[in-house]
Amino acid sequence: MKIVGLTGGIGSGKTTVAKMFGELGVPIYIADVEAKGVIRRSKIIKQQLITLFGKKAYSQEELNRPYIAAKIFKNESLLSQMNAIVHPKVRAHFKRWVKRQESQYIIYEAAILFEHDGHKQCDYVITVTAPKKERFKRILERDDVTKEHIKSVMSNQWPDEKKIELSDFIIENKSLKKTLKKVEKIHKQILQCIQ
Repeated sequence: MKIVGLTGGIGSGKTTVAKMFGELGVPIYIADVEAKGVIRRSKIIKQQLITLFGKKAYSQEELNRPYIAAKIFKNESLLSQMNAIVHPKVRAHFKRWVKRQESQYIIYEAAILFEHDGHKQCDYVITVTAPKKERFKRILERDDVTKEHIKSVMSNQWPDEKKIELSDFIIENKSLKKTLKKVEKIHKQILQCIQ
């Protein structure tokens, strides 16, 4: 079974693209969603995050996201320490998930695929791009965040140009109709490469 990494900067539409592959019958692993589940279920992660951030790290058994976001907002060291706690557990969860799939390939969707060497476990990588102005608009409509927060997240992600250099497929996500056609085309290409 082949692993196809799917990435793109915040607001690029990678989750929308992942769902399009899902509609074609491809199993999808959305790293951010799965990571939240792993964090919620793992007592070890919970204890380590409380040690790192203090007792306010959790509120009513749930990760206190606003509190943690404020802590790591401008503190790269804390962000790195948190990632060192969470990422190995998510990787292990992903490997177990892959073993249960019965498909020619799966999609592994992750915003920071390249930034944490996730692309090295992939057979192919798809990068989703969109104009920065459009990305800002999407995020502001979707999330309750400030422009400063969006800029901070973007600064922790590789620029599109750098991702494109290491990608096998590029999807420019400006129009849903064109994006769907591109997804269908890439799906066929991947299946041809596998056979």
